[in-house]
Amino acid sequence: MAIAKMSVADLEEFLRKEFPQAFTYDDIRIESADGETALLRQRFSERMLRPGGTVSGPTLMGLADFAMYVVLLSAIGPIGLAVTTNLNINFLRKGQPGQDVLAVAKLLKLGKRLAVGDVNLLSGTSPDPIAHVTATYSIPNT
Repeated sequence: MAIAKMSVADLEEFLRKEFPQAFTYDDIRIESADGETALLRQRFSERMLRPGGTVSGPTLMGLADFAMYVVLLSAIGPIGLAVTTNLNINFLRKGQPGQDVLAVAKLLKLGKRLAVGDVNLLSGTSPDPIAHVTATYSIPNT
């Protein structure tokens, strides 16, 4: 297992300082991050829903991208300029209204310049993913 370079508390402090526009409202909570995996929870709100009462694609993509960023930072430390270079999402089933959405992120490969990971998105307590994401991040020279 990799040794995390940032704890959950470190990640939260960094994100509140560097990205207050995205991490101020406490609707997303980092439940764990260990340098290889991360678990995030987005509390349900009506803003997540699209017509028809399902969790919207932008909500799921945003949470998945954020989860990938969190697991990457937990592995490499506070490098704010690491950026998404690719994100691919497969929507598998309807996210249920009234349920929190969980993001289970895992680094698959961590190189010097690129990191590849995947994220499973879950609705409430169901073990069946509502979406599966693969993402690549570019890591700047430090």
